[in-house]
Amino acid sequence: MAEPQNKQQAEYTEDSIRSLDWREHIRLRPGMYIGKLGDGAAPDDGIYVLVKEVMDNCIDEHTMGHGKVIDLALDGKTVTIRDYGRGIPLGKLVDVVSKINTGAKYDSKAFQKSVGLNGVGTKAVNALSSYFKVQSVRDGKLKVAEFEKGDLIKEHKEVSTDEPNGTLVSFVADDTIFRNYHYIYEYIDNQLWNYCYLNAGLIINFNNKKYVSKNGLLDLLRRKANEDELRYPIIHLKGEDIEIAVTHNNDYGEDIFSFVNGQYTTQGGTHQQAFREGFVKTLREFFKKDYDAADIRQSIVAAVSVRVQEPVFESQTKTKLGSQYVFEGGPSMKNFVGDFLSKELDNFLHRNPQVAEALKKRIEQSEKERKELSGIRKLANERAKKANLHNKKLRDCRFHYNDEPTGKDKEAVLEKQKGTTIFITEGDSASGSITKARQVESQAVFSLRGKPLNCFGLTKKVVYENEEFNLLQHALNIEDGLEGLRYNKVVIATDADVDGMHIRLLLMTFFLQFFPDLVKKGHVYILETPLFRVRNKQTTHYCYDEAEKQVAIKKLGGKPEITRFKGLGEISPDEFERFISADMRLQPVILEQGEHIQQLLEYYMGKNTMDRQEFIINNLRVELDLIEENSAAAEATATAAAGK
Repeated sequence: MAEPQNKQQAEYTEDSIRSLDWREHIRLRPGMYIGKLGDGAAPDDGIYVLVKEVMDNCIDEHTMGHGKVIDLALDGKTVTIRDYGRGIPLGKLVDVVSKINTGAKYDSKAFQKSVGLNGVGTKAVNALSSYFKVQSVRDGKLKVAEFEKGDLIKEHKEVSTDEPNGTLVSFVADDTIFRNYHYIYEYIDNQLWNYCYLNAGLIINFNNKKYVSKNGLLDLLRRKANEDELRYPIIHLKGEDIEIAVTHNNDYGEDIFSFVNGQYTTQGGTHQQAFREGFVKTLREFFKKDYDAADIRQSIVAAVSVRVQEPVFESQTKTKLGSQYVFEGGPSMKNFVGDFLSKELDNFLHRNPQVAEALKKRIEQSEKERKELSGIRKLANERAKKANLHNKKLRDCRFHYNDEPTGKDKEAVLEKQKGTTIFITEGDSASGSITKARQVESQAVFSLRGKPLNCFGLTKKVVYENEEFNLLQHALNIEDGLEGLRYNKVVIATDADVDGMHIRLLLMTFFLQFFPDLVKKGHVYILETPLFRVRNKQTTHYCYDEAEKQVAIKKLGGKPEITRFKGLGEISPDEFERFISADMRLQPVILEQGEHIQQLLEYYMGKNTMDRQEFIINNLRVELDLIEENSAAAEATATAAAGK
C-alpha cells in the first residue's frame, strides 16, 4: 500500500497560485527574453542582446526618418546610448521602459517595418540591469527616470533644456545574472558595422570611433572579402524592400549574411533559404545547365536584406526569421526573393557577359574539384563509418546541437543543445582528465594523436586522406556545411606551452582553410586553464597568470604551497570539473573586420618570410621581463584590494 503524501505536497489551494510581475518574470526566466546569458565570450551572449535591444529602438527611429546620428559609449560595464530621434513622449517615459506590452510599434502606421514589435526590449534591459537610466528630450523639455533591477528609484521632474530631441539610455548589466561578464569590443564593432551597412548614411559614434557606410551591402562585402581574391566584381542589386550583394572567392563553404528590417539574422531563416534556392534556380536557367546546387554555392559570399511588415521570428532574440510572407496577403518570401533574382540578376548577367563568364568558370571549377574528390571521399567515408563504431578518439555526449528537440520539456532540451561542447585535446592524459570530469549529457572529447598536419595551401583532398582530419570532420558532422553541426562550441584544449600553442595554430589553420564558417559563426574557442594552484590548509586559489598568483600569495600570507601546472594531464579530474563547468573560461577565436583568411594564413602559416621573422624579433619577450611586469601589476592589484 502506498504511503500517504506529505500534507504540504498534497495541498493545492488558491495560495499555491502565484502571479509574477513583469520584472520578476524577466529576472526569473531571462532566457525567454534575451536567449542565453553567458559571460560575453560568445557574440550571442545576453549582454550584447541588451545593447542590441536599445540600439534597435534608435535604428527604428532613424528608419522612420528621425535622427541620423547615434552615440554609443562603453565605459567599463556602463553602456550609454543616445539617439537624436523624436524622444519618448515624456508622460509615458516610465511606462515605456517598465510596463510590458507598452509601446508605439503596435500601430503599424508609426513603425511599418521595425524590428521590435512586442514591447519587451527595453523592459528586459531595465529588469536585467543593476542600474538603468532613461532620459528623453522633446521640444525643449527633459525628463529622467532611474531604476535598479527594474524597480523605479527616482522619477525626476520635467525641466527645460537646450539639448536636441532624442532618447538616452544608460545601463549596467546585473552581474548576479551575467556572472563574470566582460564585453569583447570586436563583437560590438561587428554589430555596429552591420547597422551602418543596412542604413546607408547613418552615423554611429562608438568610443570616439566613427561608423558610416555610403554603399550599404556593397561596403559589407568589400569589408568581408578580400577583393584581390574575388573571381568577379561584386554584384549589387537593389529593389523595393530588398537588397542583395553577391560574389565568389576562393574560400571553401558558403558565407551568407542575412538581415530582416535591419536585424542580423545569424541563424538565417526563410529569406536566406529563399535566396539560396533563388540564386541556384536563376543561374541554372541563365546558363541553361542543371548544375549541382552545391557547385553553384561553393565559395559564395553574399549579403541579403529584406524589409518585412510585422516579421515573425523563431525566438525573442530574433536570430532566425520564420515569416512565410512579406506582408499579410502579399507574396511568399520564396516568390518575393526568387522573382527579384530571376529578373534583376538575370538582367545583370546579360548586361555583363564578362562577369557571367567568370561566374560560370567558378561553378565549373567547383564541379571539377567535387568530382575529383568523389572517389577518395567515398573510401574515406567508409573508413570513417567503420572507425565510428569503435572510435577511441571520440567520447561522445548524449545531446547534440543538430538534434530535433523532442519530449515535453523542449525548452530544457534546447538549452542543453546550446551548451553542447566538444573538447579537442592532445594526448591520452589530458583526454583522460577531461573525460572523467566532463558533463556526459552535453560535453564530448576528441583526442589528437599529436601535432596535426599544417594544411595551409593544401586542397580539401587532405581532409579525406588524413585519417585524423577525416575523423574530426565526421565527429563535427560538417562535411556538407554547418547545418548538421553536432556541437555548438568547438573548444581547443591544449597545454599552455610551446607545443600546445603550436597545436592550437595548426587546428585553427585546419578550420580556417577548409571550414571557415565554423570560425566566422563564432563556434571555435580556446580553453583557458589555470597555470598555478596556490593553497594553504584552509583555502585554494587557481591562478591563470603570474599576476593572479602574486595576488593569491598576498591574500593567503605566510608560505603557501604553489604548484605550476605544466600540462592539462597534471590537473586531476576533480579539479578539472570546475574549469569546464559553469565558470569555464573560454577565449573565442575571432576574425576581425577586414581580416582575410588566406592573407592571414599565408603570413602566419606559410613559408618563412622576412616580414614574419621581423614580427617575431620585434615582439619577442623573455620570461624575466614578463615576470617583472606581472609582479608590478600584481603588487598594484593587491594594494588596491587591501585598501578596500
